[in-house]
Amino acid sequence: MGTEKVGSCGKFLESSKPYFAMISLQFGYAGMNVITKLSLNQGMSHYVLVVYRHAFAAASIAPFAFMFERKGQPKITLKVFMQLFILALLGPVIDQNFYYAGLKLTSPTFSCAMSNMLPAMTFVMAVICRMEKIDMKKVRCQAKVVGTLVTVAGAMLMTLYKGPIMELVWAKHREINHNTTNSSSSTTINNGSSEKDWFLGCTFLIIATLAWASLFVLQAKAIETYKNHQLSLTTIICFIGTLQATAVTFVMEHNPSVWRIGWDMNLLAAAYAGIVTSSISYYVQGLVIKKKGPVFATAFSPLMMIIVAIMGSFILAEQIYLGGVVGSILIVIGLYSVLWGKHKEQIETKIMGHHDDNDMQHLPVTKANNNNGAHNFGNEDSKNDATLVDHHCTQENFGHHKEEVNDKEKHCSSVVIAMTNQEAN
Repeated sequence: MGTEKVGSCGKFLESSKPYFAMISLQFGYAGMNVITKLSLNQGMSHYVLVVYRHAFAAASIAPFAFMFERKGQPKITLKVFMQLFILALLGPVIDQNFYYAGLKLTSPTFSCAMSNMLPAMTFVMAVICRMEKIDMKKVRCQAKVVGTLVTVAGAMLMTLYKGPIMELVWAKHREINHNTTNSSSSTTINNGSSEKDWFLGCTFLIIATLAWASLFVLQAKAIETYKNHQLSLTTIICFIGTLQATAVTFVMEHNPSVWRIGWDMNLLAAAYAGIVTSSISYYVQGLVIKKKGPVFATAFSPLMMIIVAIMGSFILAEQIYLGGVVGSILIVIGLYSVLWGKHKEQIETKIMGHHDDNDMQHLPVTKANNNNGAHNFGNEDSKNDATLVDHHCTQENFGHHKEEVNDKEKHCSSVVIAMTNQEAN
């Protein structure tokens, strides 16, 4: 009896590991947003923060890449280098700089809410690049389209409508402080910006999300090259991104003192973001995605927004507005609608592969013409698959190439890892 209890308890803990891991990651991401906001409020340049963050990230990932992936490294041709260069430009440079600029002008909760647009924007980018096919007769496609529209509506509402301040139960004690002299100006300072700056911050966050979605779409080609060296790929992107961000900083910041950093909040923000959200999270999310799939990992991102809202109200005395709350709810609804459509698509792909395997088993193997026909189908599918980089489109493959489909799904799961870092952002 005791052995059965121990066994059931062990199975429960084993099955609960992915949930505990993703919840812990959301707390880690939330801490990054709050700490970064504190650092930016103290005057740290977001350009310098991007440089130091990815320098820490590259330095922390490089030893593991060397230990586990030093053999069989892909050759870096001009084409591969240009792919890596563009990925570094989209991620560490454009996305992170615009995200930090938007975070500085708005709030951590608002920034996290905007980052939940990522799956919908990735879907739009895949459709534009003809990497995703839409069949409006299927419910899953309808869910993804409707979810995308709802997400965009939520983002527009958050951008264009601020609304009254929402009073939080645990934050009512701050009301006394707001009634002091110059309360209106201090409220503006606490929010980090005026109405004009708030709108500008929203625009920066949307650009950052678009850049990150573009990175997901384009990263698939690089993953095909580095399918067995993903730590190396991350290290190279972070290193090139550090060099690019340094060049951008020299152009935008002409005061040498901005590079000065001590044992303070600025160092903590850079090290925390680089080591925790760009290194540890990469490894943990990779394990979770390998076991449970990318949709499972993405489904936890709204939790970060809730954690940040609570932490921000305590630590930053952050104020939450009605427009942000309503817009966030719409974005989360759209997010889960898109994720539901993707989940159904994955199930259909697996079922299709299973049925095709059964059909292939019943084909006569003594007739050469049947074998040749199957081979021709395989060649045609291989040509089609070469243009599909998102795992949602693998439904067109036949069971004859089930191993190829599995490889592509693994590649695309890696793409969603940074979703991450989007989240992380």
